[in-house]
Amino acid sequence: MFHLKPLSPDALPAAVDKAERYRLLGEPEQAESICLDILAVDEVHQPALVMLILALTDQFRQRPGAHSQALDLVPQLTSAYERAYYSGLICERRAIAQFEHTDSGAAVAAREWLHDALEHYAEAEPLRPAGNDDAILRWNACVRLLARLPAHEPSSDRSVLMLE
Repeated sequence: MFHLKPLSPDALPAAVDKAERYRLLGEPEQAESICLDILAVDEVHQPALVMLILALTDQFRQRPGAHSQALDLVPQLTSAYERAYYSGLICERRAIAQFEHTDSGAAVAAREWLHDALEHYAEAEPLRPAGNDDAILRWNACVRLLARLPAHEPSSDRSVLMLE
């Protein structure tokens, strides 16, 4: 049986950088693995927690439970701003992943997730550090996406279609 090998504590900053590179290369599973290795050494390592949350959001389309995992990590963030901001980001990215599904109700579900995201961004805005308008940028992106969503789902009920 193989066992995981621990990282050395002095290698953690470089490991976070490597996880970020894997995310940027479109390999969130690798980034997730690296973050888990970091957290095995330092379970409250804030940059690794943030990177893990982001890596999980990158997997929302192909991994249904990833959003729950990401939300479960948020309480471990020590900054109230980051808890609100990353909660909003999780909801926003869940909305986008939801909307890309072609099943009935996707736009309705996406709209609900976007409303949740807006609540979190509104909570984050007054807590943001000076010079950091990320919550405002994300708020505006959500508002624009909401404007592009269809007002209602097209009906798939044949009886309704026949009456029209």
